[in-house]
Amino acid sequence: MTELSVFATIRPKPEHKSDALAAIEGILSATRAEPGCHRFELNVGVEDTGALYLVEHWADDAALDAHYDMDYIKRVFATYEDWLAEPVEIVRMRRHA
Repeated sequence: MTELSVFATIRPKPEHKSDALAAIEGILSATRAEPGCHRFELNVGVEDTGALYLVEHWADDAALDAHYDMDYIKRVFATYEDWLAEPVEIVRMRRHA
């Protein structure tokens, strides 16, 4: 398998943006220490639309699947249910050139 890249757009309701930021900040270190995680960064737009962006690079699909299976990730996903203005948009990519 080849490296997998992920770009996730998270749009929390305005009243939950700080909660969503804190939740993601709380998993950064643990996620970065996971086997197969090459990059996991949290970004906010230059023009503040309220969206949060994750840029991720994983060794392969199995590493990302293992990440999604972590208890701390499942907890964050569960809390998102009430916080999100719309579903998280996830784009999976493989390097072309």
